[in-house]
Amino acid sequence: MTWRPVLARAVVLRHDRVRGTGLLLLPERVVVLHGRAAGVLRLCDGSRAVADIVTELSARFPNAPVATEVPEFLTALRREGWLK
Repeated sequence: MTWRPVLARAVVLRHDRVRGTGLLLLPERVVVLHGRAAGVLRLCDGSRAVADIVTELSARFPNAPVATEVPEFLTALRREGWLK
């Protein structure tokens, strides 16, 4: 996949210190991120293709099902309009 995901213009990734988790701030909506979702989204800066993100995360987490779960996660966020 050659798509280079980047957050949509109206979407902001923040860390909530109170909850200790990542948040996606959207117009009139806040999405609480769980697990390593915020870490995956920090890699979505438009400079890396999905395959590059998968490679980097596979090296960090060798036993995790990164190759299937990360592309599915990013595609779902793209469908929501949160990633371009």
